Amino acid sequence: MASHNRPYTFDRVIRIVFSITCVIISVWLIDYLKMVLLPFLVAWLIAYMLEPFVQYNRAMLRTRGRFWAVFMTLFEAMLMLLLLTVLFMPSIISEFHQIGRVIEKYAASGAAIPFIPEEVHDFIRKAIDFNSIADIFKKQGVENIMDWLPGMLSGSIGVVMWIINWFFTILYVIFIMLDYDKLLNGFKRMVPPKYRKRTFSVGRNVKDSMNHYFRGQALVALCVGIMFSIGFSLIGLPLAVVMGIFIGVLNMVPYLQFISIIPITLLCMICSVENTESFWPMWWSCIAIYAIVQCIQDLILTPKIMGKMMGLNPAIILLSLSLWGTLLGFIGLIIALPLTTLLLSYYNQYISNREDGETPASRAADAEALSDMSTYPDD
Repeated sequence: MASHNRPYTFDRVIRIVFSITCVIISVWLIDYLKMVLLPFLVAWLIAYMLEPFVQYNRAMLRTRGRFWAVFMTLFEAMLMLLLLTVLFMPSIISEFHQIGRVIEKYAASGAAIPFIPEEVHDFIRKAIDFNSIADIFKKQGVENIMDWLPGMLSGSIGVVMWIINWFFTILYVIFIMLDYDKLLNGFKRMVPPKYRKRTFSVGRNVKDSMNHYFRGQALVALCVGIMFSIGFSLIGLPLAVVMGIFIGVLNMVPYLQFISIIPITLLCMICSVENTESFWPMWWSCIAIYAIVQCIQDLILTPKIMGKMMGLNPAIILLSLSLWGTLLGFIGLIIALPLTTLLLSYYNQYISNREDGETPASRAADAEALSDMSTYPDD
């Protein structure tokens, strides 16, 4: 097949250098304005995640506008957060107090943890102030938070600015949800007409991939977090709800939840210190919960919610989060996957095929040739 590579003329080199310069300046500008952009990007992410519920409420209410659908969605979200807080916050505070008592017991009585020699215990007690750590866990409560806030507000301008930024985030969420369709159409009209066909084609691929990943994987992660919380609660593991939420968040990156086995092991050790129970039954119960939840996720949740579409490779997800997070901080974590999906989509459609000299006709011919070759018997 003949090569169709374009020569590197002076004009093309200047265009490449200009494009790279624009990318570098954009990254620097985003990093410089991150405190201003962060509330807006977080609000856009929240609005994006809530958009399916807005459309559902809009269909249920049979209204043409978005106001009442947005109001109903925000009310449902706030009601859900309030219910979760009322249901689980007392349990979480109680579990924090329980952990504090266990740490205090370990520091005072010299209780041993399995698999650790006594010499190591002595060194740990001398090197770490467990009493201070126990006080931190035992003082976790709503009344302590209310006592702590006034001093922070009076002594730190940064905290006040932080509250103002998140107040703007709430306003951004409301305004973006009200004009979600208009904002998307406005972004489309910003693209010059001669580039719209190519840009919209890439944009559709990015939209499909992000809908598949963010919304689908978020629903899977929510179900996984609930199942882990229930399972850990049934076996009596400390901080069961907290660890369930933590594992659900980790599940946004497929199979990353297995990192949580390390803190789960530590909690099993703490539980064995407090209740003088054997470490192994508790630990194997936790491993059984991991196995059961993983089977439910792989055999039921992922096929039903995610369908047969393949998302980004977990290694690519981790790399993109690490790279963009290092470059742009928390903003980088928000825009990492959309940017990575955009770059991969553009590369697959307009760089890889062109450099290989491929066209739709040539790809069809290659596929037919491979099909014919597969019918021949091996020598």
